[in-house]
Amino acid sequence: MAKRMRGPVEKPADFGGVMKKLMRYCRRWVPAVVVALVLGAVATICQIAGPNELKNMTNAIVDGLKPRMAGGKPVIVNGAPVLASVDMDQVTRIAWILVCLYAAYAILGYVQHWMIATVTQRVGQSLRESISRKINRLPLKYFDRTSFGDVLSRITNDVDAIGQTLGQSLGMLITSTTLFIGSLAMMLYNNVIMTLCAVVASLLGMVIMTVIMHFSQKYFVAQQLALGNVNGHVEEMYSGHIVVKAYNGEADSIRRFERYNNDLYDSAWRSQFLSGLMNPLMNLIGNLGFVAVCIAGGALAINGKIEFGVIVAFMMYVRLFTQPLSQFAQAFQNLQRCAAASERVFGFLEEPEMSDETDKPALLGRDPKTGKAERVRGDVEFRHVSFGYEPGRPIIHDFSASVKAGQKIAIVGPTGAGKSTMVNLLMRFYDIDGGSMTIDGIDTSTVPRANVHEQFSMVLQDTWVFRGTVKENVAYDKKGVTDKQIEDACKAVGLDHYVRSLPQGYDTVLDDNSSLSQGQRQLLTIARAMVQDAPILILDEATSSVDTRTEELIQKAMDELTVGRTSFVIAHRLSTIRDADMILVMNHGDVVERGTHEELLRRGGFYADLYNSQFTSLVA
Repeated sequence: MAKRMRGPVEKPADFGGVMKKLMRYCRRWVPAVVVALVLGAVATICQIAGPNELKNMTNAIVDGLKPRMAGGKPVIVNGAPVLASVDMDQVTRIAWILVCLYAAYAILGYVQHWMIATVTQRVGQSLRESISRKINRLPLKYFDRTSFGDVLSRITNDVDAIGQTLGQSLGMLITSTTLFIGSLAMMLYNNVIMTLCAVVASLLGMVIMTVIMHFSQKYFVAQQLALGNVNGHVEEMYSGHIVVKAYNGEADSIRRFERYNNDLYDSAWRSQFLSGLMNPLMNLIGNLGFVAVCIAGGALAINGKIEFGVIVAFMMYVRLFTQPLSQFAQAFQNLQRCAAASERVFGFLEEPEMSDETDKPALLGRDPKTGKAERVRGDVEFRHVSFGYEPGRPIIHDFSASVKAGQKIAIVGPTGAGKSTMVNLLMRFYDIDGGSMTIDGIDTSTVPRANVHEQFSMVLQDTWVFRGTVKENVAYDKKGVTDKQIEDACKAVGLDHYVRSLPQGYDTVLDDNSSLSQGQRQLLTIARAMVQDAPILILDEATSSVDTRTEELIQKAMDELTVGRTSFVIAHRLSTIRDADMILVMNHGDVVERGTHEELLRRGGFYADLYNSQFTSLVA
């Protein structure tokens, strides 16, 4: 009988092409899949053979209950016919055959499901591993145009959809096909007229199911759209509930929610009602098929054209014959869903990757004990660097600067001037379009990216804290860090007192339920940079989320941290970089001024205007 229909399925652009890709990806598991499908087919054959043996058993029992014949007439004793004896040996033999058939069906079906489940989960595991490796090989420009939510959806929802639908569809298609063809063949073998009755009833059911699916599809589409509106509205109102309350927007929010909710109710009711008609209607058609088979079979049995056991067998074959019809529709729907998910996953896996750098020499040698790259001095030079996130639209036009080891370089300028872009280029998050960048005279494009990253500690405006203890967060990926180093770093940024107030102190696990404020997260990331102890330091608005008093404390810690290190500081508050050895003033991707704070103020140029405007706003 038909199962309850699901919502509309996203259709792939190229069903055949993406399924070929999936088959190529799964080729290592093909032998196991073939064995599982063969086992499923054999199990179905055992299931199909069962009703025929029941027919033989029924006929053997019926024959034993018929009057004993002699000379073409029934034997009468004491006015009653003498019945023939039931051949219990034959009945017992058939019973054991049935036991073996159904036991084989159960065992083979179990083994098939176990193998298919194992293969599909291995496929899902392998796809997640491939996506994880792919993420680390993709250039950052990919994530500039793709949301993190979309990538997360591919590694979770899409991979799960492939595993689940593939596991359901493969076995279902083989068993349903075998069941459909086998039961039809056995019905034709037993009686053609009764077979025609069953087929006509099933075709009528298919026509009704197709009509209902046609009408319900538009309501499923409307349901998905309405559900998206409800979810989007709830998420929007929840994330901005403070603004909603501040502007007294509750009434309007409720009105809009009620409208979306009513639309969802209407479309969901219609779609579920129509899909809910499937089971009773298909049951009705199936029962009509049983009635037709019984009437036709009874008439044929009375006329002596068939045995009574044929009717018993047909009652089971009709159910086996109609069962695959709904399974075919479900299997193809699952395959459509699987292909759509596969298209998104393989589209991600086929994205252009960063160039292979395994053959490039390291920036410097490595410490034989730790395996880490040796420290560089920290001389950095930009030579006529040009770069654009999109071809033909440069952001950095012709940037040149020379930085000596240990200097503190501030990069300032209005929003969109290219400040953060320069830092991203320095760390080789992006490859430049022209010019060169060197560390200690070595072009960074000639060494592996990971080797360049090892020379930097970075504190960004956007903080990042992962699930783990405070110690693990501060010592992130740094080997051999002592508890004292972690505590000293937290003391330097003023975080030690708060950490010790936590239930487990430095062993407290930080997660979504942690009460870390944005400023405390910023302090933690600064402490992390201190512990990393890299020769080059990058601070991108590192004090943007802290109050003035905390900023002063951090500034002192930063002054200590920058001693002996080359430091690049991006700041909007120009008062924090007055002691910089050099200030690079950027505007529209070019360095328009450079010099110390006092020199730039005396010139009265672009930097002086920026500084005075901030100072004036503070005084006002």
